[in-house]
Amino acid sequence: MTTSDTSPPPLRIALDVTALLGPLTGVGVFVRELAAGLARDEAIDLATFAVSWRGRRGLRAATPPGARPVSRPMPARLARAAWRRGDHPWTRLLAGRADLVHGPNFVVPPGGGAAELVTVHDLTAVHYPQMCTPDVLEWPDLLRRALRRGAWVHTVSDFVADEVRDAFGVDPGRVLVVPNGTTPPGPDTEGRDGMTGRTLVGGDRYVLALGTVDPRKDLTSLVAAFDLLAPEDPDLHLAVAGADGLGTPALEAAIAASPHAHRIARIAEVDDDRRVALLRGASAVAYPSRYEGFGLVPLEAMAVGTPVVATAAGAVP
Repeated sequence: MTTSDTSPPPLRIALDVTALLGPLTGVGVFVRELAAGLARDEAIDLATFAVSWRGRRGLRAATPPGARPVSRPMPARLARAAWRRGDHPWTRLLAGRADLVHGPNFVVPPGGGAAELVTVHDLTAVHYPQMCTPDVLEWPDLLRRALRRGAWVHTVSDFVADEVRDAFGVDPGRVLVVPNGTTPPGPDTEGRDGMTGRTLVGGDRYVLALGTVDPRKDLTSLVAAFDLLAPEDPDLHLAVAGADGLGTPALEAAIAASPHAHRIARIAEVDDDRRVALLRGASAVAYPSRYEGFGLVPLEAMAVGTPVVATAAGAVP
């Protein structure tokens, strides 16, 4: 990156891209698009890092053109234990010198001399701890420590911003709201068209639930609702697409017990092309969540003209 003698030096940002090293969740999509956007900005010198030992070899592939990966891997469990106990400038160890370190997935490492920004997508760990894994339950305490260090908070909706202010007593001026966006779906080409989605599901008409199988998505209630509707509409199918999560055992049990299991498609592997194809082919998207901080799937559905049926939960009207 070159600058003229009169131009200010680029802003050095260290971005945690750990969410890109495994199956891509909604947070992963957010991090991917954020990293790509920052990397395109000539006024930014973007360094990517990951807090992971097992996924350390994936950092270079997860780093977009225009950014530089800094490979100084550390096991996540060890890192979080250290961050709970002290404020050693871990950002410098993980990513080198930076002006700003951004933790886009609830947790930000101590910045040392760098300003700290942490993104909070929802407060599931606060409101529904029984629906969370042990590592997710660590972030509220880590956020409190970051706030004591002077970290800024980014939220994806006004709803979450209000919750963060109430739950953590944050100075309202240090909570910034920048809502999620969605990437334009692109042309209706082969592999990304509605016909591909209908082929994946095995039916011409289907209701789609899309996203990681978490308990708060309440997919078992969706299966029960489908069982009530299915006898009246014998051509309708249900598709549950997205990576396995804590809610998978309950979902599998609900499908196995359903008298219409042969009309329920479970699609665990969903890349970008499949995602668009399934959204385009659906008669409707169901979003029965008990709690949401934003609701990216309804936005994606509306971007391709597919109607959405959703619960009024959190940020979802």
